[in-house]
This record gives sequence, C-alpha cells and structure tokens, in this order.
Amino acid sequence: MSLTHRSHPASQRGFTLMEIMVAVVIVTILAAVAVPAYTDYVVRAKIPEATSGLAARQVRMEQYYQDTRTYENAPPCTLDSSSSQYFDFSCDGLPNATTYTLQAVGKGQMAGFRYTVTQANVKSSPSLPTGWTQTAGCWVTKKNGQC
Repeated sequence: MSLTHRSHPASQRGFTLMEIMVAVVIVTILAAVAVPAYTDYVVRAKIPEATSGLAARQVRMEQYYQDTRTYENAPPCTLDSSSSQYFDFSCDGLPNATTYTLQAVGKGQMAGFRYTVTQANVKSSPSLPTGWTQTAGCWVTKKNGQC
C-alpha cells in the first residue's frame, strides 16, 4: 500500500475586489437615503419645543386677560423674553388691549423657523427654511407642509 500525496492547490479565501466594490456601493446608496431622512427627523423632533412654548405663553396671556381685561403689559410679553435651546420666544410688537402676537424664532440648527400665534388662536409659520413647504393657518411640522 503506497501512500500517495496528492497536491491540492491551496484554496484561497477572502473577497475579490469586485465584491468589495459592490458592498461599498450598496452602503453608499443606503447612506445617501438614510442620512437626509435622519436629519429631517432630528429637525422635526425639535419643533414641539416651539409649539409647546407658544401654547404655554398663550395660556398665560389669556389668564392675564381674564384678570385685567387687557393684554397690555402682559408678563409673557414684558417679563418673559425667555428662550429655549432651539427657539427664542417674544411678542411680535407690543400687545394692545385686545390683540397680541406671540412668536418663536429658531436659532442654531433651527434657524429659519418662525412660528406665531395670535389672541384669536391663529397659528402660522411665516418663515421656514429652504425646502420646506408653507401652509397657511397652521404650524408646519413636516417638510412637505403638513401641520
């Protein structure tokens, strides 16, 4: 019985250059879709800071009106020129006895956003960043103009 030694070519393991290039192309395509979608999601997540802040200030304005029967010198406009991480809140002009307009103006990553609300509960988004669609009579919360 003779032992014969057969030589087998060494099997190569690993990826070919073409396989790696295909994988890189797939990852690039996925990133091109995922990164802008994620960025929009992050921006949309910060919008409630403006809308809830305006709603809280609106309640304080109405409470002041119930007590004094005027919006003039209301604390949310005279004392509370506060800001949050992404928005500055103020009165747009001076309120008179029967009207006011509250506004939230974006800063930093939210620059370009401006939301307002009046004593008649008219909500608007008079300023939005490029690429966002304006819709009348509401606070736009999505890039397509949806409220």
